[in-house]
This record gives sequence, structure tokens and C-alpha cells, in this order.
Amino acid sequence: MRTPSNGLLSDAERSAVIELRHAMHREPELSNAEWRTQERIRSTLQRFGISNIKVFHNTGLYVDIEGTASGPRRSVAVRGDIDALPIQEARDDLPYRSQVDGVMHACGHDLHGSIALGTALAFHRIRHNFSGRVRVFFQPAEEAEPLGGRTVEKEKLLEGFDRAIGFHVSPEMPAGAFDAREGAISKSADQFKLTITGKMAHGAAPHQGVDAIAIAAAFVNEVQKVVSREMPVDDAAIVTVGTIHGGNATNIICPSVEMEGTIRTRSPERRALLSQRVREVAGGVAAMHRGRAECVIRTGEPAVVNDAEMVRQFQQVVHDAFGREAFTNTKRAGGSDDFGFYSACVPSIYFWFGARSPGNESYVHTPTFGASDDLLIPTTELTVKYILGLLNS
Repeated sequence: MRTPSNGLLSDAERSAVIELRHAMHREPELSNAEWRTQERIRSTLQRFGISNIKVFHNTGLYVDIEGTASGPRRSVAVRGDIDALPIQEARDDLPYRSQVDGVMHACGHDLHGSIALGTALAFHRIRHNFSGRVRVFFQPAEEAEPLGGRTVEKEKLLEGFDRAIGFHVSPEMPAGAFDAREGAISKSADQFKLTITGKMAHGAAPHQGVDAIAIAAAFVNEVQKVVSREMPVDDAAIVTVGTIHGGNATNIICPSVEMEGTIRTRSPERRALLSQRVREVAGGVAAMHRGRAECVIRTGEPAVVNDAEMVRQFQQVVHDAFGREAFTNTKRAGGSDDFGFYSACVPSIYFWFGARSPGNESYVHTPTFGASDDLLIPTTELTVKYILGLLNS
């Protein structure tokens, strides 16, 4: 990777970024339990003279860096997520590998949080050289409910802000590459819980009961037709049944079944329709088989939607720093990210930075995922340079 020559981070700041990445990776913490991580970040910020540190979502932090120069008073927010995953790491080659059994940073949030730290430190040091405000979020609980991004929206922590920036490591892309495209680049993720009620009977006399398992099987088949026959192909909608629980014995007609799953779509317009159709299919299938269905849907994160002008500006910054070959605009996520709550509040960009290199070929959410420290400083300096452009545009 060719490092930008702009020197936007000092040597001490660069060391702090690497140090935080290693410490977070050694001591990963699950969603909503990031207490040590929170204190470590707080301590580092204070060491560099940043004292106006605020807590949100219990285990998260954010800081505001106010520029003192004259000029337009624009405001930009940056999100770095900090939670880990319940996965046992299988990377004995890393000197900073996880020391917590069954927990690792398998999604790269140790990189994300460290980049956010470097961004905060750099803007604090150069605060006399820019106008406006930069808010840096160290956000917990991206991976699991209750989501930290939901708190950002609920507590109106982006009120008065002009732009927001998120980012994610991508082992699908070579190290040194960056990607962003306009429009919806991830999917919303809503959860449903379906309770099907039938009637118990002896297994030898099924006509005397109502088989909840048969109804559940019919629902699993029929609900997929909502996707294949009612949603446009480019919507990339998915309905997943993740759990089924029911039945007491092999010779009893099952009286009730509980099912849980997810509903995903890139389309904000069809999101509500898709949930409505899941409910309707559940009720219709249950009624057809003489049973009842109760469907509860919990609204999750919205799709992440990238602002077209922010993507254009980011592309130019990448071209200037790394060359035209370093930027692509093709990638979309099959999953979801609670940065969607940010992009629902203000114009936003969510970009990917590549991590694929010899020894680091595994995908995220796997025991062998890893990414080189070499990604951290160039990506942090690129982020700082991009924000400076947004503040001055």
C-alpha cells in the first residue's frame, strides 16, 4: 500500500492507533459489554488532551472537536464500531491474538475503532486550522441488539450535523483498494417471531388435532414465494427462517410451534410491504390448515444509503491520494449494518477499504479473519483528508 505523503497523523498518534488496535484485538468484548474498551479509548483520548468525552449507549463514547479557524461552520460525524463476535480465534500467528476464549474481532471493529481514534486525535491537534465541528463516535453494539446505532437515532445525536461517515474493512478487496457507490449499499434487517397454534391429538389420530408442524412447514415454503414472485429481482430481498421449535413426542400431534427469522431488503419503500406480506402469509397458511398464527416483527436497522455527492467527493480524494486504480464503485453488502440509522438521519457515506493480502484471505465472521496493521494509518489519513474537504466544501 502506498502511504499518502500528507503526514496528517503525528508519530505519537500513529503509535496510539496501532496500540489501540492490538489492545482491542487481545481483549475483545461482545456487544453491550465493551467496558474495558470504553475505558481504554477514554484514557487514550485524555492522554492527548481531549477531555470533553461523552458516554452514550452505556458502553460507547463520543467526542466533539471544534475547529477555531474562520470559515463555514459545517459539522461532520464519524462512526467507528468497537464490539466483537462470539467466535474462537484461530490465528496463532498473531502476537496480539485474542486472549478471551470464544470471543474475537472477527469483523474488523478493532480496526474501525482505531481509525476513529486516529481521526479524533488528528483533528484535535489541527483544530486551529479548520472551522466547523467533527464528532467522533466510538459505537458499541453494532453486531447485536440493543443496537448502538439505534441509540444515536433515538437520542438525536446527529441533530444539527451535515454529514456522517462510516467504513468497513473488506477482505474481498485487495489491500490498498477503496470502494463506495451511491444509493442503498446494504439491506435493512427486521426480525420476526411467529407463533403457530394448533391442537394436540394422538399421533395415530391426526384428524382429531391440528398439526402446528405441518402449518410451519407450509409457511416456510410459501413465504419464499413472496421474494421470488412479488419482489423485483434487483431488490435482493431475503426472508430467512432461522429457528423452529415445536413438538413434545414422536406420537403426539404438535399443538404449537415457534419460529424466528429475518426480513431483509435494500428498498426502504418495499420494507414495510415485505413485513406485511410475511404476516399475511403466516395468517393465511394457518387459517387454511385450521390453526392460528401470531406474528411479531421487530424493526431493525435500515439499509445504509450513500449520498451521491459524498461518493463523488470521496472518489476524488482516493484518486488524489492513491491513484485512479485504487477506487472502485461496485460493492454492495449482502448483510446489514446499523450505520443505516446514521444515513437515515443525515446525508452519509459508508466506504470499504480492502484487506486481502498474503495470509489475510479469510472472510469476516470466520475464526481465521485477519487484517494487516499496514491498513490503519493510510485509511485514517484518507478519512481525515476527506473530512477536511467536506468541512470546506
